[in-house]
Amino acid sequence: MKNCNANDRQITRKIPLIAGVTALGMAFMFALPQAAYPQSITPPPVPANLEVPAGNEAFLLGRGVGTQNYVCVPSPSIGHGNWTLFTPQATLFSDQREQLTTHFFSPNPDEGGIVRATWEDSGDTSTVRARAIGTASVSPNAIAWVLLQVVGAQDGPTGGNSLSGTTFIQRLNTVGGLAPATGCDLPTDIGHERFVPYTADYFFFKKQ
Repeated sequence: MKNCNANDRQITRKIPLIAGVTALGMAFMFALPQAAYPQSITPPPVPANLEVPAGNEAFLLGRGVGTQNYVCVPSPSIGHGNWTLFTPQATLFSDQREQLTTHFFSPNPDEGGIVRATWEDSGDTSTVRARAIGTASVSPNAIAWVLLQVVGAQDGPTGGNSLSGTTFIQRLNTVGGLAPATGCDLPTDIGHERFVPYTADYFFFKKQ
């Protein structure tokens, strides 16, 4: 009985110690900085006008899946209507099929409401808007590859900043998405919309 009681007292003394060590370990784990996008990114070679300036590094690759959305608008200069892009509508995924961002057009508050290409983080809702500064037609059957420079960035409402530090974005490896070849020739076609499927790889860069 004496040995049993001694063992019980030893176990009782160890429980707070184990609990303290466990709590300390968990606190240390949560105190470690967590990478928002833990990816190793190697962008492919691109035409010279799509190269990102030195001093920037890729930190995120999103595989975009969605549509390029066009509307038929009047165009007196060509004598009939013209398909005009009014927004992309896409979701960007990681290679593990995790949703990363949504992609669309929206007014940029940093430029007085100019409509820009926009990406919003699917988690913390940080947002960047960018303007195209270089394009290259790589395939006759797909929309152009594009280099965009960020011209507006906002943290999420709770301070999330996963995208806020973005400086440049490349849209590469495009498939599909071209404006329709027909259907915008008659006055009755004006206002018609077409949603053309496309895919693309989006490489996000930040300052090194």
